[in-house]
Amino acid sequence: MKHLRLGVNIDHVATIRNARGGGHPDPLRAAQIAEAAGADGITAHLREDRRHIADSDIKLLAENLSIPLNFEMAATDEMLEIALAHKPHASCLVPEKREERTTEGGLDVAGGHNMLKNFVDALRGNDIKVSLFIEPDLKQMEAAKHLGADIVELHVGPYCDVESGDLRQKELERILAAAAAAEEFGLECHAGHGLTFDTVAPIAKIPNVVELNIGHFLIGEAIFTGLDAAIRKMRKLMDEARAEVSA
Repeated sequence: MKHLRLGVNIDHVATIRNARGGGHPDPLRAAQIAEAAGADGITAHLREDRRHIADSDIKLLAENLSIPLNFEMAATDEMLEIALAHKPHASCLVPEKREERTTEGGLDVAGGHNMLKNFVDALRGNDIKVSLFIEPDLKQMEAAKHLGADIVELHVGPYCDVESGDLRQKELERILAAAAAAEEFGLECHAGHGLTFDTVAPIAKIPNVVELNIGHFLIGEAIFTGLDAAIRKMRKLMDEARAEVSA
């Protein structure tokens, strides 16, 4: 069974910094702590309104990280220019609306094929892996394959948000089917959005999923236990769940 990678999103370290201004807490320092605690990669979302991560953060992360940087971005010319300038390991195209608190739902790859094609081609042409943040939907999966993406990241927020056991199981079955389809299409499969200590194990057990991207929960938990401890606990839960599948 393949090692399940953990990508840590550091956006909300920047959110806390920006609440007061100045340089603290430092997102690069958070990324370095995350790596030491067991993260396999760092995710940062440079939004058009710069509400958390700043251009300078992307520059520092790209220049100083020794683990891969996943650059989350809207499909805009401005963001494409930034990605091409800094050459992250991967760029994850996500939907973005200025009024939303966080990314709400997956990218409509099927409906936006013609618009997205140029972005995918430009990124891949510069040796940047392209990830698409999508719903666990077979139509979107097929569109991602036709578009030439390398990776799909499944939006697992609905699974994380429901409290009913039956509803959560239904969402989990959607994710299982989508992850299996991703493998059939030759797409690397990631998952993220809303994962916690309580919800991570069933997703970590899906053998077709090779990476989980987790941010908001870990930064929130860090207030109480420290970032190192929060990441190490998440890493342990992921590894234990994956080991159960291998046993």
